[in-house]
Amino acid sequence: MRTSNLGHVRNLGILAHVDAGKTTVTERILHLTGATHKQGEVHDGTTVTDFDPQERDRGITIFAAAVTCAWDGHRITLIDTPGHVDFTDEVERSLRVLDGAIAVFDGVAGVEPQSETVWRQADRHGVPRIAFVNKLDRAGADLDAAVESIRRRLHPAPLVVQLPIGREDGFTGVVDLLRPHDVPDELKEEAHRRRRLLEEAVAELHPLALDEFCAAGTVSAETLEKALRDLTRIGDGLVVLCGAAYRDRGIEPLLDAVVAYLPSPSDVTPVRADRPADPAAPLAALVFKVVATTTGRLTSVRVYSGTLRKGDQVLDAGTGRTERIARILRVQADRFSEVDSAVAGDIVALAGPKAARVGATLCAPGAPVLLEPPVTADPVVSVAVEARRNGDRLAPALAWLAEEDPSLVVRTDPENGQTVLSGLGELHLEVAVEKLRRGRGLEVAVGRPQVAYRETVVRGVSGLVYRHVKQDSGAGQFAHVVLDVEPFDDGFEFASAIVGGRVPREYVRAVEAGCRDALSDGPLGGHPVTGVRVTLVDGATHVKDSSELAFRAAGRFGLREALRASEMRLLEPIASVVVTVPDDAVGGVLGDLAARRGRVAGSAVRSGTAVVTATVPLAELFGYANRLRSRTQGRGTFTARPAGYAPAP
Repeated sequence: MRTSNLGHVRNLGILAHVDAGKTTVTERILHLTGATHKQGEVHDGTTVTDFDPQERDRGITIFAAAVTCAWDGHRITLIDTPGHVDFTDEVERSLRVLDGAIAVFDGVAGVEPQSETVWRQADRHGVPRIAFVNKLDRAGADLDAAVESIRRRLHPAPLVVQLPIGREDGFTGVVDLLRPHDVPDELKEEAHRRRRLLEEAVAELHPLALDEFCAAGTVSAETLEKALRDLTRIGDGLVVLCGAAYRDRGIEPLLDAVVAYLPSPSDVTPVRADRPADPAAPLAALVFKVVATTTGRLTSVRVYSGTLRKGDQVLDAGTGRTERIARILRVQADRFSEVDSAVAGDIVALAGPKAARVGATLCAPGAPVLLEPPVTADPVVSVAVEARRNGDRLAPALAWLAEEDPSLVVRTDPENGQTVLSGLGELHLEVAVEKLRRGRGLEVAVGRPQVAYRETVVRGVSGLVYRHVKQDSGAGQFAHVVLDVEPFDDGFEFASAIVGGRVPREYVRAVEAGCRDALSDGPLGGHPVTGVRVTLVDGATHVKDSSELAFRAAGRFGLREALRASEMRLLEPIASVVVTVPDDAVGGVLGDLAARRGRVAGSAVRSGTAVVTATVPLAELFGYANRLRSRTQGRGTFTARPAGYAPAP
């Protein structure tokens, strides 16, 4: 499936909260476009993109999977992304290489916690989106309520371009408000009213539509479509469609909207001015996924510029290593078809590169370039792991895990020598350990999960003097610093109040670097320090013995001494939790949350179901899923997402 016209290419992701139906949307798109001949179902474990055994066992998407299909002369590459908070790093890596996205919302629940998380991720990457309100065939589904939740929590200008035909079980399809035809008689008046509202909303946002509206009193379908395309691509408007993917309602218009409104690779800003989306430009490709199996290694890349051919030698710009491209593969989830080349705008997998990691830039050796890599989230939960059998080689298997998933961190505890595996949540670590068992045949013993604590300054110190003096054979080391330490709202800030050149600028930078070194382990328990401002207020040098190395050491040891003299506080990670239970079980749930040191922010009851929102220390959520199921006879569910840090008791 090739196209020589970049304007006929769409690279997009499917984003949603868990269980909003994005995998079913993907499955229906593949079937409608002819990419598959039989519809798969999540509950049967037969979907194309959820091919991993763990995904089929758990009934959720865990790993981002790419598929390709064709619609109306366009090649569409879809990446079905996870909806669970523990796997947001998979979403982050996918968004880094996408040009657009479909945000899927549950027609009953509207905007849910993970909907907001993935939305903010897409905002950071500047990815244009259209919205699809799914599951309108369910009891309690309400398009207007879902759209209002989008307006309140995500985007101020949702632009609804369809009208549902029927409600709940009676939902049979949609009316296109741009080009209405075959409108049921009972909906003609409502369709006319909503078309008018759409024209007015678009005219307020787009000058071309405004001119036509003022001149003619209406806006044509052609002008509306152009205006909606422009508003989508610059982010000033959000096109909203609706349907019920499970029943195949609304999928064809959704595909039409992808082609009409979402950008092609040639429409988006080039990653660099010297790397346009042009097959003739020098090569630039970004690695966003690595799959290391026992039979080989596949490296998934987005080609931003140039052409990549089988047999090419490419440069890993970050390491300076040369890699050979043995095969280029078009990806269809867990199946592949070989192609001879890939050009700007393509998303493909490569066989051959042996050391390129996630975030690496592959480029032409004669025209090196370094692209910005995806941001990797800091781990918040850790477990100790060890092999149960003496012959099992755990270290290489853990290295394999971390190579595939950079949000997994492996380290050795310096106090007890245990191997510690850290990740983004309890489920994230469960999946990782299960991969060791299934993928490498290891029997692994796992300790109780531990959360990542932080330390912060409550009351600092002023005028702390630290002199670093060291005299060995030859040149010595001398650095004299005076530091003020005080609380800071977030993170770390360094400032210099040096006047008169008492400490040269290069030594000031060395002091800052030393202070950053000192933040890795605080005085309370060796946890990272955050929320501190350090000011270098004075200092002195020696004509021969002062150096950047000496001042870096002074900064490191001086700040450590200042932190020991400060009043410090231990911080623990907290999570924002949304619990959904039958209304007759809400009392027990509230009591259990209180016992877990949770703070309830609110609750609401709708159609016999209670939704409770709260903030709970992450350490108190281990095992909560099983506890909730037992309290509600299996009818309760919850979602959690990181909500920062709070003082620990």
